[in-house]
Amino acid sequence: MNSDVPYEKLVSLKMSEEEIQHPHGAQKYYKFVLLVPTLLLVVMLFQTLLLPPRLHTHNPVCSDSCRLVLVESIPEGLDFNSSTINPSIYQAWLNLIGEAQSSLDISSFYWTLTNKDTHTHEPTANQGENILAELTRLSKKESGVSVRIAVSTPGESQPEEDIIILKNAGADVRKVNMRELTTGVLHTKFWVVDKKHVYIGSANMDWRSLTQVKELGAVVYNCSCLAEDLEKIFEAYWYLGEAGKSIPSHWPASFSTSYNKDTPMELPLNGTSSRAYLSSSPPSLCADGRTQDLQAILSVIQDAHQFVYIAVMNYLPAMEFSYPKRYWSDIDTQLRRVAYERRVRVRLLISCWGSSQPAMFPFLRSLASVHDPKSKLDIQVKLFIVPANPRQKEIPYARVNHNKYMVTDKVAYIGTSNWSGDYFVNTAGSALVVNQTSAQSTEPTVQEQLQAVFERDWDSSYSSPVNQHTDFKSLC
Repeated sequence: MNSDVPYEKLVSLKMSEEEIQHPHGAQKYYKFVLLVPTLLLVVMLFQTLLLPPRLHTHNPVCSDSCRLVLVESIPEGLDFNSSTINPSIYQAWLNLIGEAQSSLDISSFYWTLTNKDTHTHEPTANQGENILAELTRLSKKESGVSVRIAVSTPGESQPEEDIIILKNAGADVRKVNMRELTTGVLHTKFWVVDKKHVYIGSANMDWRSLTQVKELGAVVYNCSCLAEDLEKIFEAYWYLGEAGKSIPSHWPASFSTSYNKDTPMELPLNGTSSRAYLSSSPPSLCADGRTQDLQAILSVIQDAHQFVYIAVMNYLPAMEFSYPKRYWSDIDTQLRRVAYERRVRVRLLISCWGSSQPAMFPFLRSLASVHDPKSKLDIQVKLFIVPANPRQKEIPYARVNHNKYMVTDKVAYIGTSNWSGDYFVNTAGSALVVNQTSAQSTEPTVQEQLQAVFERDWDSSYSSPVNQHTDFKSLC
């Protein structure tokens, strides 16, 4: 029944004028008058039950003048013979703190912004210590800025002093116990400022992420449509950080999004028409409409026509932290598929350092073997080694390429997760996916800028090719 048909017309369709004038007809008429609203109510109830829930309806076109800037941390002593230079993450964080007028929300894995946290006496910790001082100032009531921090529940050996300092200053802090919720951790790294500016990338709230670890991220300024969507991911963490909360079987509509890989946000980015969306993991934290992070990666690889360039710290087709051991081939299979079926050029730049898992290297060697110019099979793998002098070697968990991004001839993907199964199945992560392929612009697109970063690193003296004879022990 069409609920848009006027009530009076429904009556006239059922009763003739003679029937209404006849006593029995009048009785039927009045019964029908009472029956019609009931029928309409039943129809509306069935429509509510049978139709899928509506997602939040937003205008798919964003009118903000959004500006995206790639930002990097280049470790002390790492020098490139290249013109590809991006602003520092340290300066980007200072800028965002300076922009904050009403709110700053930070999602983080852990906090070690001072020498005290790492039991070191490093002069290069000064940038992290300065960030902590600025955040402490911002957290105070007189600043007028609400500071909220969602952090993964610290392990027994993880320092908490930074969090305590910020909380005492006035920041609102919630610890999210992902181990209890999903057996993973809160690995996401992003900021949302005034629901208008965002940072997302590989850098942790760690002084080493500013001066001793190679990082990459993106800052997007003056982009409320994107910031408000990222805020929904933050709000999910914030909800789960409240005592006694569990993951909803179905997230409420307020967490839903209209923007995903199938219906990306249309927005002007650096003055150029663009499409973008935010993905998230694990699946249990994805509300209606949100593309799962793994699906975003597989989709970006599948859509590539010419090349897929990947730079991640860890690459392992397995559940890295699972016992007993479990093979997990989703991404690995997709890379082999596009290389074989469509002759897409695949490049992987993986980190090689003291904490690299030995099990990773046989799989990398296997991927690198899918290379045969006669058959037009072209997968290549290199290891990126950040050199360290004796003093730098004393810094714990430093001197590594911590990047987590992918770029193709069509799309830039900037994420927060390492590429092994646990990060997409159990661990909380997020990513920004940007497509400017159809753009007509005199400025380099985001993917062209990210491609330049990858090629700079790939061609540098810090990268070594993987082959059947590579001695990983001597390299890492």
